[in-house]
Amino acid sequence: MSRRIALSLWMLTAILTIMTLAATGVGALHLSVSLLWNGADEALRQIWLTIRLPRVLLALAIGGSLALAGCVMQGLFRNPLADPGLLGISSGAALAVALWVVLPLSLPALVMLYAPMLAAFLGALAATVMIFLLSQQRNSSLSRLLLVGIAINALCGAAVGVLSWLSNDAQLRQLSLWGMGSLGQAQWSTLLAVTSLMVPAVLAIWRLAGPLNLLQLGEEEAHYLGVDVATVQRILLLCSALLVAAAVAVSGVIGFVGLVVPHLMRMWLGSDHRAVVPGSVLAGALLLLVADTLARTLAAPAEIPVGLLTSLLGAPWFLWLIFRRGGAHG
Repeated sequence: MSRRIALSLWMLTAILTIMTLAATGVGALHLSVSLLWNGADEALRQIWLTIRLPRVLLALAIGGSLALAGCVMQGLFRNPLADPGLLGISSGAALAVALWVVLPLSLPALVMLYAPMLAAFLGALAATVMIFLLSQQRNSSLSRLLLVGIAINALCGAAVGVLSWLSNDAQLRQLSLWGMGSLGQAQWSTLLAVTSLMVPAVLAIWRLAGPLNLLQLGEEEAHYLGVDVATVQRILLLCSALLVAAAVAVSGVIGFVGLVVPHLMRMWLGSDHRAVVPGSVLAGALLLLVADTLARTLAAPAEIPVGLLTSLLGAPWFLWLIFRRGGAHG
């Protein structure tokens, strides 16, 4: 890793640290660090500790995970337009969570905490395997993958619509929040559950950054260079599905983070996944942290669903990327 890339990553880390400290004090109720440090008001300290801090940390975890999942997808499919949301993986996870919400089971408390994530993982994994199997066909192309993603999104959206029609008022509100993306339900227990699944997946992807670089040369070339192609692909697929599932189970569908961030990191840091992987995690965490901070301050005391803000940012970027690639090929 070159010195420029290392300095860039350290700069991202510094910016993320500063923004994290700032975000914990910003909101409908301003909480200054000095006031909390002096312990002048125990009620304000409890608000900061039990509401504000877990939400900020959850934004970091989910933003980094979504960006990393997008980075892996773009690396596996060798195309910068690959994204968990566009390919239908997020919709598959959302459908599974919707089934869990409308058709709940009576399970022990610890199992109940992880059950939505397990359901989301199975839904995300099913969509991921379908997309990956299609990408292995000789006549597969990006346009065909995107069309399949559109079809999966439409089917899952229709199924979620049916489940919304069958749900009661409380379930309908829960499904609506999931559809728009929100971090309003952040708690220490959910943060612990999410990070316990995300951290192993992130570490596994970090260890496979080198083999992922070799896969960019093609599967046959990577095999000759000593990469166990099938095993690496399976592990990366499972890890990316786990990242998407954990995020969707807690925050709902938050789009375009996995598309915009990895592509920007490749433009800035180059194509080496040993730099792009940590860069995507840091930049994704920063993007969602800023978006969530804006979501809970722009219309305070009301709250804007954070998924709407990321879509407002990501959709124009996606259009620009399509026209840029079209112009390059034209």
